[in-house]
Order: sequence, then structure tokens, then C-alpha cells
Amino acid sequence: MNRKTKVSRCTWSEGVDPAYELYHDTEWGVPVRDDRTHFEFLVLESAQAGLSWWTILRKRDGYRRAFAEFDPAKVARFTSRTIEKLVGDASIVRNRQKIEAAVGNARAFLKIQEEFGSFDTYVWPFVGGAPIVNRWRKHGDVPPTSKESDALSKDLKARGLKFVGSTIVYAHMQATGLVNDHLVGCFRYRESSKQPR
Repeated sequence: MNRKTKVSRCTWSEGVDPAYELYHDTEWGVPVRDDRTHFEFLVLESAQAGLSWWTILRKRDGYRRAFAEFDPAKVARFTSRTIEKLVGDASIVRNRQKIEAAVGNARAFLKIQEEFGSFDTYVWPFVGGAPIVNRWRKHGDVPPTSKESDALSKDLKARGLKFVGSTIVYAHMQATGLVNDHLVGCFRYRESSKQPR
């Protein structure tokens, strides 16, 4: 009899939903070098404040539609009328402050691109240009912030971004592979630090 070998994953991703496991297996912790993907995660992580990541992940397609496929130049041009429409859109989190922050953050994101050439060029030096590879053995060992997320959060706030506290920024760094926080026993641990997307 052929038995499937159980794949060892980070405990937070197991048993929630196949889509959640797929996100863990294919995206979380993979180093991002693409500005639009960085902007997507800034929007999504900011929306998560006070909510579960699973809540946001289930609304990701809604966010993609509502926020112009995460094109920061288009989002930066959203008007108060667009924001009003989004406040009534059940496919996203209907929190006016978070929606307004996403629009304001898009404008600040464009200024960062203008200053540095790309958001990618701006953000990676905060971790020394390569993923910080941690060696956590259990989920409880993983910190909510780091000195790098503190520094990036402070700089983003100084540039006018909202909903970018150190905890949110650390979650962004984990999601976009600036930090590899896969547990050492997770099958993704070794490979996640190598794959730019």
C-alpha cells in the first residue's frame, strides 16, 4: 500500500484551509524583488491590522479588483468618490481609515520609487541586501518585531505611510522574504531564501 509522506510545514499554516497551505508552500517567505508585489503586501498587511491573515487572504481577489491589480500609480489617483465606493465593497475590509491609508501609501510608495529608482532598491538595504535567515524551532519562538522592522517602520512613517507599525512591517518582511521565518523543520526552510519573484 502506498502511503503519502506527510509534509512538515510551519504550524500556523496547517489545518486551516488548502488555500492557506498553498500560500505558505508557494509564496510566504519567498524573496520578492518586484515592486508591484511589494505594494500588494503593503496593502494587504496594512488591512490585516487587528484581523487574522486568513481573513485578508480570503479577500485577496477582492483587493486585487478593488485596488487596480495593485498598481500603485493607479491607486494613487483614487479620489474621495472611489474611496466612498470602496467603503461599501464587501469583497474587502470596509474600514475607511485602512482604505484611505492604502491610497495615501500608494502616493508615498511612488515617491520612494522616484527617489530610489524602485521600492525594491529602497527596502532590501534594511536587511543588508539579502534575506535574514532565522533558525526558529517552534512557532512561539518567532518574534512579532525585530530591530530591522523597527527601523523600516520608522522610516516608512517618516515618509508618510500609515498602518506601518513595526509588527505590520515585520509581517510584511516575513511575507516578502526579507526575513526567512519558516521553522527549521518546515520543508520550505532551505529553499525559501533562494527564490526571487
